Amino acid sequence: MAGEPQTDCLFCKIVTGDIPATIVRESETTVAFRDINPQAPTHVLVIPKAHYPDAASLAAAEPEIAADVLREAGQVAADEKITDTGYRIVLNTGAGAGQTVFHAHAHVLGGRGMQWPPG
Repeated sequence: MAGEPQTDCLFCKIVTGDIPATIVRESETTVAFRDINPQAPTHVLVIPKAHYPDAASLAAAEPEIAADVLREAGQVAADEKITDTGYRIVLNTGAGAGQTVFHAHAHVLGGRGMQWPPG
């Protein structure tokens, strides 16, 4: 059921502490941790503690928590000191867009130049 922890979800297991991660921030509703396969010098994932398969379903069901994810992404950027040089927040939805873990999450990327369109 949406919102409930899923036993087969990697990110749900990070939330519960069953799988270790390098956590950089935690709030009542979110956890932020370093990506194990970073695509930039700063690459942190911000996830809701509640399980939703993607950002759109999270926003539809719990817009306050979706806002928490974005607020925490901005705070991660500030903590990582990349706000002055710029950063990107990426929310992939679906396998065709590159989503590999089907638990809503935002990538905070920075510390290098970002071209458009993404390569």
